[in-house]
Formats: sequence, structure tokens, C-alpha cells
Amino acid sequence: MKFGIFYEHQIPRPWDAGAEHRIYREALEQVELADRIGIDYAWEVEHHFLEEYSHSSAPEVFLAACSQRTKRIRLGHGIVLMPPGYNHPARVAERIAALDLVSDGRVEFGTGESASILELGGYRVDVAEKRAAWRESVEQCLNMMVMTPYPGYEGKFFSMPCRNRSRCRRRILRSGSPAQTARPLSSRRGSALGP
Repeated sequence: MKFGIFYEHQIPRPWDAGAEHRIYREALEQVELADRIGIDYAWEVEHHFLEEYSHSSAPEVFLAACSQRTKRIRLGHGIVLMPPGYNHPARVAERIAALDLVSDGRVEFGTGESASILELGGYRVDVAEKRAAWRESVEQCLNMMVMTPYPGYEGKFFSMPCRNRSRCRRRILRSGSPAQTARPLSSRRGSALGP
């Protein structure tokens, strides 16, 4: 059995001037402790505009900070929002590759499509198209991680010319799917993409 910790950086109101700084500092200290006592994973969400519920709009920054304070704990994106309105697939591939390098290969890459209307609307991601956008983006992001050069892509939700991409130096997608979710139907969709 393996154990992990999961962060959303929740901050209830009323906020004082140092609330966000404090929650990040405490979370970093907790991840350091988790690493020392043998916890296997530290997961961080990506959410936008969800005051109180989650102050975690840049998980790659938090995970990079964790990587420099720890030695063995695996660092997981739980999840990267993949519809291109949130994150261009090439930028995700580059950020994952960079985190893979600075963490000495301890990255876990989980993806998702988002469920919050507040977030989807803020980035103008069409609710009816989000699943198809997620699938297209995940497939191409994974291709970018392993193909040199990346041959380019003309799709419904994004297009990109042939380019060299930063490759991950270790296998990021371990046994399991590229989708991390709490919903059984989403788990089946993610696992259909393969490891």
C-alpha cells in the first residue's frame, strides 16, 4: 500500500494579508515532512477562480518548489486542466519535462477536463466540447513528450506546426491512465487512452 497527500490550498474567509503566503509555506513544510517520514506521493490540483475552495492556479510552481525541498516523494499533477483554453498542450509538455528534470524524474502526470462552470466560463471553454478538447489535447501532449521532432498537428481545438519539443528524460506515465479523477466514468475514459 502507498500513501500520499493532496493539496488544494483551501483558505476560508475572512482572509488576512498573509493568508495565501502562509498556506503555501505550511504546505511546503508538510511536503518536506511527508518526504522524511516515507509518504509516497504529494499531489497538487489546478483550479482557477474558486476562492476559498482552491488557491492553486499554478501547480507546476508549487511542485517545483517541493522538488527542491525533498529527495524521494513523487510529485503529482492531480490534475492539469487540458482543454486548450486552459493550457496549450505544448506548454504542458514543456512544463512537465522541466519539472521532470528539476525533480530528478519524480513526476506523476494526471490530466482532466474540468467540471466547474466558473472555471470553464472564465477561460471560455465550451462545456459541450470540453471532453473532446481534453482527449485531443492529451493525445497530442503525450506525442510531444516522446516524438522528436513533433510532426505537427491540425485539429479541431488547436493546431501546431512541426517543432522540436523538450522530451521527458524519465517515463512519466507509469502504470495507470493519464487521467486522474474521482469519477468512475472519467476513469474509464482516461484509461482508454492507455498508459
